[in-house]
Amino acid sequence: MEDAEYDSKYKSYTTQVEKVLKQFESPRGWADLCAYLSKLKRILQSNAKYQLIPKKLLIAKRLSQCLHHALPSGVHLKTLDVYVLIFKRIGMERLSRDLSIYSMGLFPLVGHSAMSVRPKLLGIWLWFT
Repeated sequence: MEDAEYDSKYKSYTTQVEKVLKQFESPRGWADLCAYLSKLKRILQSNAKYQLIPKKLLIAKRLSQCLHHALPSGVHLKTLDVYVLIFKRIGMERLSRDLSIYSMGLFPLVGHSAMSVRPKLLGIWLWFT
């Protein structure tokens, strides 16, 4: 009985993540991206009991898109907040397996990040390596 409850709650969690990720497909501007990132972060925070992140490939893709060089540093900082939340949640062992998924957005950011973003980005690298 507990397994079925766990599964239904995780499915609900996955559905919430899918809905917010769908919104990333049609932003009208960078402010929309900030709103979507906030929603994603809230969903992840409210489901903290789950170490597994649903739709991790799509999440990584959307986070990577939010680190595009044409977007303002505020979007980059919000995106890095979500990365930190995910990395803390999944732990070092799982991060070592999934680093290739999440790094596709992080590594290119160094070359074009604003000075206000670099300390947070470097902090992530130092914290999780």
